[in-house]
Amino acid sequence: MTADIQAPVARTIPDRIETPFRRWKRWEVLLAGVAVAIFIFNAFASPHFLNASNLSDATYNFTEQGIIAFAMALLIIAGDIDLSVASIVAVSSTGMGAAATAGGGPAVLVVVGLVVGLACGAVNGFIVTRFRVPSIVVTIGTMSLFRGISYVVLGDQVYRHYPPGFDWFGQGYVWWVFTFEFLLFLLLAMAFAVLLHRTVFGRRIYVIGNNPVAAQFSGVRVDRIRFILFLLTGLMSGVAAILLTSRIASTRPTIATGYELQAVTIVVLGGVNILGGSGTILGVFIAAFVIGLVTFGFGLFNVPGVVQSIFTGALLIGVIALPIVWGRVAARLRAR
Repeated sequence: MTADIQAPVARTIPDRIETPFRRWKRWEVLLAGVAVAIFIFNAFASPHFLNASNLSDATYNFTEQGIIAFAMALLIIAGDIDLSVASIVAVSSTGMGAAATAGGGPAVLVVVGLVVGLACGAVNGFIVTRFRVPSIVVTIGTMSLFRGISYVVLGDQVYRHYPPGFDWFGQGYVWWVFTFEFLLFLLLAMAFAVLLHRTVFGRRIYVIGNNPVAAQFSGVRVDRIRFILFLLTGLMSGVAAILLTSRIASTRPTIATGYELQAVTIVVLGGVNILGGSGTILGVFIAAFVIGLVTFGFGLFNVPGVVQSIFTGALLIGVIALPIVWGRVAARLRAR
């Protein structure tokens, strides 16, 4: 008698790690609830919060960091990280300032910002994939390298003379109170969501983050995808440099200081596993709004920047520690 042959069961890589906490409520739903609660609190706490112009200005608190966070999310899901993004912003801005001083127009400055960002991402990706050095080690080194280039070029000087029209990228309005920067943030959020969740390339990112060795033996070009992700992170840092430089109309070596911490905080708060393998762009998108609302609320109450930095650091530690603590508690409850 011939035994019945069952068809193999198709297996998929999940977008997120399922824990008792996640099965009870999706992280994105909780984040959305937190964002609404913060919005309501700010509305009652300050009579100036619901002003349309003020809400428009509030988007500047997270759009640039959020754009970097979208690319950073893909990189972290794949098991890597880039801590040099703020320094890439600085060196890209320095390149644009030098081009403006040489007489370059807005289009030239945009190209310079993007090319410098891509070049920095290529340096990170090449060292990580070619020499097998952990990404955290490489990007800590290039964080100092890229920022050091800005200090060498600028010294104690400041680039301020940017051509007419360049300010529109960071200050211009597309319609009513909707800035070009905010609309670009929305478009990039949709583009990254499609890339991660609706393409073969995105599925391979999850596979690499879960098990890079298995991915390699399955025919996935692991190093090529990792290199592309570093390029993408550098490119988005270049985009952020264009927006930030255009908005503040100046370039200093200290520009974008702390952006790497804020980007990582947005990514982790958005539910991306810091060890790789899971996460969604929707979570990162909502987390950017949460950070922006909190930062804007601090500004309304004249909270010093040092306190804001303390809050960001504590939030990052708390979000990373919460799933670990919850997992241990759940395991003890199951053991009983």
